[in-house]
Amino acid sequence: MTSMTEALQATPVPAASGPQTLHLMQPQDRARWDAFVRATPAANFFHLSGWQNVIERAFGNKTWFYYTQQDGQITGVLPLSQVKSKLFGNALGAMPFCVYGGPVATNDAALLLLDGAADALAKQLGVGHLEYRGMERFHPDDASWTTKELYVTFRKAISADDEENLNAIPRKQRAMVRKGIKLGLRGEVDNNVERLFAAYADSVHRLGTPVFPKKYFALLQQAFGAECEVRTIVTEDGRLVGSVMSFYWRDEVVPYYGGGTALAREVAGNDFMYWNLMQAAAAKGCRLFDFGRSKLGTGAYDFKKNWGFVAQPLPYEYKLYASPALPDNNPLNPKYALFIKVWKKLPLPVANFIGPYIVRNLG
Repeated sequence: MTSMTEALQATPVPAASGPQTLHLMQPQDRARWDAFVRATPAANFFHLSGWQNVIERAFGNKTWFYYTQQDGQITGVLPLSQVKSKLFGNALGAMPFCVYGGPVATNDAALLLLDGAADALAKQLGVGHLEYRGMERFHPDDASWTTKELYVTFRKAISADDEENLNAIPRKQRAMVRKGIKLGLRGEVDNNVERLFAAYADSVHRLGTPVFPKKYFALLQQAFGAECEVRTIVTEDGRLVGSVMSFYWRDEVVPYYGGGTALAREVAGNDFMYWNLMQAAAAKGCRLFDFGRSKLGTGAYDFKKNWGFVAQPLPYEYKLYASPALPDNNPLNPKYALFIKVWKKLPLPVANFIGPYIVRNLG
C-alpha cells in the first residue's frame, strides 16, 4: 500500500505559469543571454551578446537586444540594429555584417512578443523595412513578410580524416591545394589582426569593395576570444600570402573574413588557406565547414561551388514599412558598376582611409 509521503513524492510538480515579459538586455544580462543562446539548438554564433559591443564600437550603429523571460528564465532573444544612410536607406534588422540572425524562441508566445517589439521599433524609427536573416523562413505563412533570392550559403560535413576531406574536394581544386603544399606554404595562428587586415584590405581593394576598419577585426578577436581565430598563410621564407578570420561554434567552423595578396594567385594561396583551416578545424573536432554566404553570380559563389559545396538558399525575410519596395544594395546592380571601377583605381592607403566611412552604411 502506498503511503501518503510516497504519493506526494510521485505527484508531478505543476509547470511554471508566470507571465512572459519583454526586456532589453543590460550588461548584467549578458552571461545568461549567452547561456540561453548556447543551449538553444536554433540559435547561432551571431546571436551572442558580444556582437552588440562590436557593432556599436566599430560602426556606431544603434542596437536593441530584446529578450523574453518567464519565471526568471530567458525564453527568447532577438538582436536588432539600425543601419541608416542617405545613400542606402534606413533599415532595421539582424546585426549588420552577420549572415544569420532573427528571433529565437522556445515557444510561440515568446516569438510573438519579440515580433511585436521589432514591429513597434520599426514604426518608431520610421525605417524603410525590417529584416530577419535565417537559413529557413521565420514567417512562411504570413503575407506581410516577403523574401527574395540574393544570397546562398555553403555548408558541408567534414570528417576527422584529412585524406577523406582532401579527396572530397573536386580534382581541379584539389590540385591547387597540393600545389600550395608542394610549395611549402604553412599556416600560423595570429594573436592580432595586423596581417589579416593587410591581406584583406589588399584583396577587397582589387575587387572594388570598401574595406572594414581594422578596429572591427580587433574588436571581434577581443569579444569572442578562442572562438575567433586568425590564421595566416605564409611562404617558406615568410612572405604574406593570405589570412582568414574564422568563428568556431559548437562543432562548426565558419571562415568569415579572408583575403589573399597578389602573391596568392601564383602559389594557390587561397585554396591552401581554406584547406589548412579545414585540417585544423577537423583536428579540433569540428564536423561541419560553413563557407558562409555569397551573392548569386559572384566569384565567391563560383569558388565555393568549385570546392564541391552545394549552394543552400538563404530566404532572408523582409517587412516593408516606409519603403514601397526593397532596396537593391547589391554590387551586381549596374548602378554600382562605375563606383566599383573607380574604387579599384584609388591608391590603397586612400581606399583604406575612406572605406570605413562607407562600409558602416552597408550591412
